[in-house]
Parts: sequence; structure tokens; C-alpha cells
Amino acid sequence: MFIKQALLASAFCVIGVTALASERPAPLPKIPDAPTAYPVGELGRMVKLGEEIIYNTNTHELTKDLVGNDLNCSNCHLDGGKEPTLGTFIGTATSFPAYSAREKTVQTLQNRINNCFMRSMNGKRPIIDTEASIAMATYVTWLSTGLPVTQNAKKPVNPFFTDVWWGKNWTVPMLKAATHKNYKSGEKLYAEKCQDCHQADGQGLQAEDMKFPPVWGDRSYNTGAGLSKPEKLPTWLLYNMPLGDPNLTKQQAIDLAIYINAQPRPEFDLNKALFPREKMGVYNSKVLTEKHTVRSNFAKWGLNVDELRGDQKIAAQ
Repeated sequence: MFIKQALLASAFCVIGVTALASERPAPLPKIPDAPTAYPVGELGRMVKLGEEIIYNTNTHELTKDLVGNDLNCSNCHLDGGKEPTLGTFIGTATSFPAYSAREKTVQTLQNRINNCFMRSMNGKRPIIDTEASIAMATYVTWLSTGLPVTQNAKKPVNPFFTDVWWGKNWTVPMLKAATHKNYKSGEKLYAEKCQDCHQADGQGLQAEDMKFPPVWGDRSYNTGAGLSKPEKLPTWLLYNMPLGDPNLTKQQAIDLAIYINAQPRPEFDLNKALFPREKMGVYNSKVLTEKHTVRSNFAKWGLNVDELRGDQKIAAQ
């Protein structure tokens, strides 16, 4: 009887994992449309300025020297955060100030935006209360016009997607079971679904009339960015890629995330991303040392990047 029950349980687990792997994500709650009427006066000017920076972060006069790659905020937050999908800015401002487990302090919206420059933008953290910093926070706040503030004691909670981000209940078990076959599957999927926009070498397109960001290499996000984490990228991919027609299964999203994030990219060192104290002022964090590499992002889940890739092309830590 015990053996029979064990076999049944094992079969259920296999069937359950297979079903999970083939699943498409649950639809997000209805996300309201972004506002269209800008405020008047100086407030309206700051909203528009923030919007310009979000769309043109790496070329805008106020932020280009703070960005160390070819990304703009709108590459991850589609349509400047107005797109009704995972990563929207609509609803984001309603959760701040909020406690951050990463910084172990209560963070403001400005803090959160500025910290993204160190990671996703592979650059320097803007100085708080500069015009660029205020403008971006003003724009993101404007996108939550009319929505109730719902602070959470544990983390920032966007009411429209935090419940499914970052897919912890399904990404981690699938990730821990990953092998070289998943990497090779991701390589094939990348060629089929991603290569036209992001190119075979992952360096994207930066033509005047067509811009797609690099997804690995020196001009992409570094290993401290949320999307550099193989457990976090799959959920973003599920709801957003391929652009305009997201159609991945959970297993495909896992395999793609493994392939993309097992490629070389800049390492993250917190201390190199901060201006000197005399220029920066107070850095609102109790965590003052933080480093990540491609290897460490996979090792967190017991994975060896050399075994996943089938080579030794990722630099040793």
C-alpha cells in the first residue's frame, strides 16, 4: 500500500510539474488607463519632464551621464510605464513610502527610482532632490492619479501585479531542477522569438527608427538588476514578451531566462555605483556592501553556470 501511494504521489508530482510548465500566466487585474490630462503650471512641467526622462533616460541631458548602458526606463516599464501589464507604473506610487528588505529601510519613491540607476541602468545613483530625481517621481506619481494609497509593512505593493511578481511559487522549483537542456532550449527559443529584435549577439538594435535594448553584454543591465535574477526574469517575460504578443509558457519563460541571464554582463558592486558621500549626501540604506555576479545569481539556487552552459566562458568570481 505504501509503495502504491508513493508511486501515485510521484506520478502526481510529474503530472503537476508538466502541467505547470505548460501554463500561461493568469490574467492581471484590470489596470486603469493612464491619465491623459497633464497638471497645469510648474507641476505639469515636471510631469512632462519626468516622462521625457523615462523614455530617453540614456540620452536625456539630465540623466545621460548617470546611465552606463543603452537602456531607458521604458525598456522594462513598457510605454513609459503606461502599458497595462506587469511592470506598469500605474499604481506604483500608491505603495510608497514602503519598507525595502533589500535596503532594510523605509524607502521613498525617489529612493526606489534612483536605486534603479545603479542596477538596471548600470550607472550612478542620482542625487536625491535633483530636478531629474523629482521629475521622474512626479511623473510616476501622476500615473497613479485617483488610486488609493495602500502601504504595506513588508514591501512596496503595486495593486495590479505584485501578487504574481516574481512568481516565487513556481519559478524557484522549476529553476532548481534546471539542467543544460534548459539552457539549450532557451537558446533555441531566443533564436525563434527574440533574435529579430535583440539580435543573435544579444546587443539589440539602436537604429534611429527602431530601438531594442541589449539583453546581455557590457551595454545591458548588470547583475544587481531585478531582471538579471533567473528567478525574476521569467514572470516579466511571461507578461511582456514577445513584444506585442506575449505567448510564452512558464517553461519557455524559465528556459529563456536561464539562457539570457547565463550570458556575460556587468557585475554589480554597490560601492562603485554611489557617488562620494560629500557629493551624494545621505544614502538611505542600512546595507552598504553588496556584490553580484552571473555566477552568484545562479549559485543562489544551487546552480553551476558552467554546467548549465556546457562551457567555462563566464569569468570566475
